[in-house]
Amino acid sequence: MAPAPPLSPDLGSSLALAVINASQAPLLLLDGNSDVIAASDSFMRSFGYASGAVRGRSLFSLGAGEWDLPRLRSLLSAVGSGDALVDAYELDWSEAHQPRRSLILAAQRLEFTEGPSVRIMLTIVDATEAKAAEKLKSDLIRDKDVLLQEIQHRVANSLQIIASVLLQNAKKVGSEESRIHLRDAHHRVMSVAAIQRQLAASSISDVVLKPYLTQLCQSIGASMIEDHDLVSIQVDGDGSATTGEVSVSLGLIVTELVINALKHAFPVGRAGVVTVDYHSEHEGWALSVCDDGIGMPASPDDAKAGLGTAIVQALAAQLSATITVTALKPGTGVSVVHRKPFDLLKESAKPELRAV
Repeated sequence: MAPAPPLSPDLGSSLALAVINASQAPLLLLDGNSDVIAASDSFMRSFGYASGAVRGRSLFSLGAGEWDLPRLRSLLSAVGSGDALVDAYELDWSEAHQPRRSLILAAQRLEFTEGPSVRIMLTIVDATEAKAAEKLKSDLIRDKDVLLQEIQHRVANSLQIIASVLLQNAKKVGSEESRIHLRDAHHRVMSVAAIQRQLAASSISDVVLKPYLTQLCQSIGASMIEDHDLVSIQVDGDGSATTGEVSVSLGLIVTELVINALKHAFPVGRAGVVTVDYHSEHEGWALSVCDDGIGMPASPDDAKAGLGTAIVQALAAQLSATITVTALKPGTGVSVVHRKPFDLLKESAKPELRAV
């Protein structure tokens, strides 16, 4: 579509004056010397000028000279010569004994078909309150993040204290069954404490999974593996990240599956590796925990669902993910897949989750 032809000087000036008079925003019509031809009532009210006190005067002489700024002179000179078009120029403006104001200026030269006269339309928006509100919002978000990180640190410290108490009680009780339950509780509390510490060290809304799971598995291994030359945990994955909420659920799933593998896959004296892997692809992701241990019980009657199984199933349902258990040769693999149904494990069977 071809641009509209320039207006004649008389018609153009009349329309510009009509716009100025009808405007609810601070507007000025200036000539080539930055003298005020017309000013809207909103401009007069916003900046405290008396009616009729600005027309015919230089913009730079208004008030106590608060508009006489080198940057504003250069801007209007460039617009008047046709070398610039200003859409949103931020200007810190102040008058005597008044707080500074943040103004956004828009300036445009008006084109006429003939005549040497230069006309500039200057629009002024006071963004002081909007910027103050944005700063307050940013400060509140920062304070909330700092407070949340502090809470996470305190929770992690408290969990470590609880874990220590559980371990001490496990050493004192006479019943072997009670000792096993207390040690299991100790491992779980320690892993949750590791999750809290990792989240506190990460961005509140963006957690990179591989280092997060690596630190978590190091904590689990430190509390459960007696001989690190015999049994180890390896973490693999891409550089993808997820929200703090999802990362907590993934961390808890990994905790349960790794604890399960360390408890069941490697009888005394057997060497092996537990491998944790997380990859994302398009809109899906897959988490797997595999071991090269003794594998699952031959009889389904020997595999009893425990608390860990219930925890993993509940967390997977919360993430809208599916669980697949695979008999490997050797060992066992568990994959938790969200949305996209791609398998990280070569599946040979789909038995029920064994007791955790």
